[in-house]
Amino acid sequence: MPAGDAADRGSSAETLAIEPDNGQKTKTGGDEVPEQRDLFVRAQRRKLPDERESVTHKFAIGGHEGYIIVGMYKEGAPGEIFIKMAKEGSTLSGFMDGLALSVSIGLQYGVPLKALVDKLTNTRFEPSGFTENPSIRYASSVLDYIARWLGGKFLSAEYLKPRIDLHEEPVSKRAVIADASSAQTRIPSSEVGDAPSCSTCGMLMVPNGSCYKCANCGSTSGCS
Repeated sequence: MPAGDAADRGSSAETLAIEPDNGQKTKTGGDEVPEQRDLFVRAQRRKLPDERESVTHKFAIGGHEGYIIVGMYKEGAPGEIFIKMAKEGSTLSGFMDGLALSVSIGLQYGVPLKALVDKLTNTRFEPSGFTENPSIRYASSVLDYIARWLGGKFLSAEYLKPRIDLHEEPVSKRAVIADASSAQTRIPSSEVGDAPSCSTCGMLMVPNGSCYKCANCGSTSGCS
């Protein structure tokens, strides 16, 4: 074999070297292959035992009923929550399932319950309104009710008291009652009481001729 061919083959073999540890190819010219590194130490997930104590709480906000199920560690701290509300497969039900899963994972990885509760309180969206809980008479949203109930149950009774947003004017009790009275004037209570929930978004439907229509997404109960 000519000496020149052997030298060429030797130089080409040195160009790409296979690392024995990770199997990646590197160049001899000094270029390093970038590696992904963990910048933070990952927290360890603390799972609940197979058998654990739990608390089930039933609630109703603006005619929408639901259940909160909290699984606890041996010392009584919450480690997971389940939220069942509205029709299975609806938008509201799917949203609540995702929220419960996110909160449960956060609790098991060591996120303080107070941090989660403080972020969710005073959120405003429908459904909202008066509740059947004497400790939480009015909730601005489902998230507001769930957060205040969790805070009052596992943190402090201060979370059960009405809070005032510093960026907004306080809402008087008279204004809340006036809004409820005007809503009852627009839609007769006898008709709304028998109205079904929307199968798409979970909102309470309103009468529309001989059927019902959802004021939120526009779905109907079967009328054309």
